[in-house]
This record gives sequence, C-alpha cells and structure tokens, in this order.
Amino acid sequence: QVQLVESGGGLVQPGGSLRLSCAASGSIWSINDMGWYRQAPGMERELVARISNGGTTNYADSVKDRFTISRDNAKNTVYLQMVSLKPEDTAVYYCNAYIYTSVSSRHPYWGQGTQVTVSS
Repeated sequence: QVQLVESGGGLVQPGGSLRLSCAASGSIWSINDMGWYRQAPGMERELVARISNGGTTNYADSVKDRFTISRDNAKNTVYLQMVSLKPEDTAVYYCNAYIYTSVSSRHPYWGQGTQVTVSS
C-alpha cells in the first residue's frame, strides 16, 4: 500500500507565498517522476510542475519564474514553493508520483489534494 500525503495549502493574499509538501510512504521500491497538478472549479486538472528522480524539471508556462519544484529523495518528498501568487492560482493542488512497488511494478499514485486560495 502506498500513500501520498500533502500539506501546506491555505488562504493567502495576492502576491503572497506558500510551500506545499507531499510525502510518499508505504511499500516503495523506488520513485520515478513526481509532480504537482491543480484543478480549479469547472476546469480540467492541469500539470503545474514535474521533477524527475534526477532533478530535471518542467513547468506550466503560467507558473514559470514563480513556482519552484524540488524533491528530497531520502525522504520520498516533493515540494512546491509558490511565490507571487495570483487569484488565478486558486485551485485544489494534487501531488502525483510514479512509484515502483517492486522491480517490475510501476503505477501512478495521487494525493488527496490540498486547497490553495489566493484572495484579498
């Protein structure tokens, strides 16, 4: 059994900052890519940022230069540092990871989501 547990969401004013964390636990053999997605009301879930286990990153154009994804492989944890937040960043943010539970068994896992609200 594998779990992804997110933390760090909340209410912040425009221009403010938040840091999201997502820790993977359970029967983990290794972890490939980890990432953050978000879903605003009435919208499709979209990629925010991803990071490979070697540290290669990619970002949605809308968050480049404002958000930074990082990971601590020893802790099986991925982070999303968000600065200069805008009202349009308001969404439920979901952690995603491709996890091997054995040498030949890889599956995508999702966290439960954490709400980020940017409002004055």
